[in-house]
Amino acid sequence: MGRTGEASQIMLAQKALAHYRALNDEERLAFFQLLANDYAAEPADIHSAYAVYREREDNAALETLFNACEPRRQALLRRLNLCPGGTFDLVKMRADLLKCLREAPELSALDSDFAHLFSSWFNRGFLMLESIDWNTPATVLEKLIRYEAVHEIGDWRDLRRRLDPEDRRCYAFFHPATGDEPLIFVEVALCDGIPGNVQRILEHGEELPLEDADTAVFYSISNCQAGLKGVSFGNFLIKQVVQELSRELPQIKNFVTLSPVPGFADWLEGARSEATLSEELTTYLDTHDGEALSSAAHKEFMRLAAHYLVDVKHKSGQPLNPVARFHLGNGASLHRLNWQGDTSPKGFKQSHALMVNYLYQLKGIEQNHEAYSVNHTVVCASDIRRQAHQAGQYFEAKAPAKA
Repeated sequence: MGRTGEASQIMLAQKALAHYRALNDEERLAFFQLLANDYAAEPADIHSAYAVYREREDNAALETLFNACEPRRQALLRRLNLCPGGTFDLVKMRADLLKCLREAPELSALDSDFAHLFSSWFNRGFLMLESIDWNTPATVLEKLIRYEAVHEIGDWRDLRRRLDPEDRRCYAFFHPATGDEPLIFVEVALCDGIPGNVQRILEHGEELPLEDADTAVFYSISNCQAGLKGVSFGNFLIKQVVQELSRELPQIKNFVTLSPVPGFADWLEGARSEATLSEELTTYLDTHDGEALSSAAHKEFMRLAAHYLVDVKHKSGQPLNPVARFHLGNGASLHRLNWQGDTSPKGFKQSHALMVNYLYQLKGIEQNHEAYSVNHTVVCASDIRRQAHQAGQYFEAKAPAKA
């Protein structure tokens, strides 16, 4: 932290990061506590700078106050970032910090410093969109297999089914400081019509001629770096991919997701004490035997799903479902609910196999985003809104559950 030449700073940063990598979990926690406690801003400097600002209230006094309020650990992190590979080392360091936060919440101020710096270092102007296909270097393809977080990629043949056919696309954001490490990637299927089942996409039978495709389906979006949690990439990625595909394939008219609904099964399990569910639906939720499910029980399930996505709120006032928050916040609308959309064990466990299409319409994205940002409005299809309203009959006149 002393006054040294740039070459010395780079060498010291390399040594410091090498020492950090050699620490065990207990030592890393001690290091984070050191930064939080001993490298904060100096209260005396803040009081002194504020006294000057109260008297003068000019830009010079404001700059001095701003500098006094900045924790010294931010300057330290900037120094560590000077050496080659330092940025990615700091991303991995923050991933370690996030693990510590569960047992040491007093480190949240240090985490805020990381998030503040990363929001500048990883802003949209530095991100590079790249198309990934079967000819992409194996070092990158291996990372796709490792980082896939929505629908597991079983092996190289599975990966090839997602990348090689003409009706498949994959795009990723990279950053100059992280080399061949993707930050986030999205997998796309080109389809004839809006699909409602992800297994048909993943198993990928007959290849669709491009001239017959009218829909681009974003069926998997994976964040790759745990240390960049809270740094938003997904909204930029989807919007830019929509623009790229619109230019390449002007016949594509629909841009939709085929999204999981994590947490729906847990919510519905808790809602059983409040709701009056039919015996048939209760049996289905326990057994997932939907072969003989009646039309009435099917409608009951879909109404409860619509209620969960439209009316059940987080304490922040936003939808409880995290995937809904992501896509609605990006300007999408809730377009369709898909019964038996993901019949994998994971799909049944997290949502009783329910999947959702969120619709991205270029003309409505900004308007939808504004409605959601200002009022947390869930823009959705009229039939979903009607189903959500009808779900009230299953509850005993209670307000929507919050978490």
